[in-house]
Amino acid sequence: MPRRHRTCRTKSTPVRRERTPRTEHARATAREAGLTVTDRTLKAWLDGRRNPSRRNLDRIDAAYRTVRRHNVARYLLGRLNARGRGTRVEIHPLNQSQVSRPHQRVVEYRTLNVRRWDSVIAAWAVGDEQGLDDAWIDQIEDLGSQWGQYEYVTNVGFAA
Repeated sequence: MPRRHRTCRTKSTPVRRERTPRTEHARATAREAGLTVTDRTLKAWLDGRRNPSRRNLDRIDAAYRTVRRHNVARYLLGRLNARGRGTRVEIHPLNQSQVSRPHQRVVEYRTLNVRRWDSVIAAWAVGDEQGLDDAWIDQIEDLGSQWGQYEYVTNVGFAA
């Protein structure tokens, strides 16, 4: 009887197999995530003849999330900038339900048209929370003297 490879068999393996890098860009990202398998092994995974180990599944998932975030960022940037028209953003103030009544501030729901999303999307795409915070502050300064009230918000909604 031929020796079988020990593999991680989970219900989601076929779904996760679809995340296996197929393009050269995705393979390069997978290598950066630590996936160091041959093209022959990748082909066997894609054909379903073999299954990746748990460690390689985690690396495939990390690479998939990176590539996916990059692709979504590219789409969002074009969609939100809207050829210079920008996108209207609804800003809902911070939830003050846990603040005692005398210390609550009256902060209204506001809208803002953001025309330049480049710094916001770039920071989001790489997971830079401080950069995202700085980019958000740069945008809300357009609210005028009240911008500080919207530095920390519960929800920011936009149609993309």
